[in-house]
Parts: sequence; structure tokens; C-alpha cells
Amino acid sequence: MPEPTSSGVAGAAVAYKAFGGTAAAVASGATLAAVVVMLMTPPRDKREWAVGLISTVVSSIGGGAITVEHFHLHHWAFSTVGLCALGGLMFACGLPGWAIVRWVFNFIGQRRDASIDQVAKDVKEML
Repeated sequence: MPEPTSSGVAGAAVAYKAFGGTAAAVASGATLAAVVVMLMTPPRDKREWAVGLISTVVSSIGGGAITVEHFHLHHWAFSTVGLCALGGLMFACGLPGWAIVRWVFNFIGQRRDASIDQVAKDVKEML
């Protein structure tokens, strides 16, 4: 029977080659961001869990892509250390996603019966 450490490392290497380095960095960053967010602000029910997971992953990938594009960080994808940095960047971009979505839905829920004029007035007062 193989030892767990070496077989786990071998499995990780196979997954890295199968997905490609950039995809693996994005997937690991997005996954870790979702886990951290779910642990820090536990969802109240299954629907909120699904929304939190989706919003964290989408903000991680989308926000990370915007950041890479804006700062011209494409060359990071050509080295192992750069891929680790991309994973960290994706992780950091995913963290605020769940909080922003939760705030927006709480804002909408509090004004469920308000007219659009009242909601616009509330938003204007906040800004």
C-alpha cells in the first residue's frame, strides 16, 4: 500500500498536468476563497450557501481576470511562482464577493415593499 503523502502529491501533480497550470491556479484560489468565506460568515440556509459559493467563485475568477488584465500580469502564467501568485490573486479577489452579494440582498430584502422611487431615494442618501 502506498504511503498517503507521496500518493497525494502524485495525485496533485497529475491534476496539475490535467487541468493546466493556469486553470489549477484559478481553481485553487477560487476554491480556497469560497471555503474561507463560508467559514467566516456561515450561510443561514441551503439557498444562501449556494448563492455564497457561486458569488465567491464568480468574483474570484472575474475579479482576478480583471486585475490580471488591468495590471498586465499575463507573464505570471509562465512560471511556477507566478502561478502561485495568480492563485493568491484569485483568492484575494474572491473574498469580498460573498459579502457584497449578502449586503445587496439584505438591502433589497429590507425594502421589499418599497416603491422604486423610495429605493432610489434611499440609495441616493447613502451615496
